[in-house]
Amino acid sequence: MELRVLGLYPDQMNIYADRGNIIFLRRRCEWRGIGFVHDGAGPGDPVDPAAHDLFYIGGGQDRDQKAVAADMVATKRQALTAAADDGAVLLAVCGRYQLLGHSYQMGEETLPGLGIADLETVREPGPRLIGNVAIEADLGSGPRLIAGFENHGGRTYLGDGATPLGRVVSGHGNNDRDGHEGVSRDNVIGTYLHGPLLPKNAWLADHLIALALERRYGTRPQLEPLPDELEAAAHESARRAAASL
Repeated sequence: MELRVLGLYPDQMNIYADRGNIIFLRRRCEWRGIGFVHDGAGPGDPVDPAAHDLFYIGGGQDRDQKAVAADMVATKRQALTAAADDGAVLLAVCGRYQLLGHSYQMGEETLPGLGIADLETVREPGPRLIGNVAIEADLGSGPRLIAGFENHGGRTYLGDGATPLGRVVSGHGNNDRDGHEGVSRDNVIGTYLHGPLLPKNAWLADHLIALALERRYGTRPQLEPLPDELEAAAHESARRAAASL
């Protein structure tokens, strides 16, 4: 088996230790003898929805997000929607999470989104939502904690057809009002949690790997357990930082 990963806009959207997520996926595959193929797609590059099984989009600064948003809608929306509808894993973090929805408000301008998830991101009076955060998520095997760091000025509101990734245990979440964080739709996950996300939550990385391999090979594999003492320590440290214990 091999995991086929496509990183979208790796040179533009990488300010939140996003490469750490890719490295972590690679290592957890290599330690298990699973092949790992990683490609990138930047501005203007086409995307083949069948060529990869895990699509990753990281966060970036507002000026980069504005340029990437227009290119993503023009050159990649159709392919990414087709991939998501066909069971591909799509992980979008921070700014890219915002653009999974219908639109994203930046100042006086409203940027178009991919429309993959039923959500809107708007600007409202108030400070940026910054700090350590922990959420409780159930991705099919019972509730588990996801810990990370958030830093966003936009407030995201889910529509009636959207399911949050999790319930905020500590921190702000989507909008600091409704107690929700992120979005989950089939194998699509959007979240504000970074720092990076996956090394602090090894179980989530393994969940995404298994889903992506299932799409390629038709059966969800039972991944070999790994000695995760360091990963467990990182997770516990992030939980404590979020005051979730």
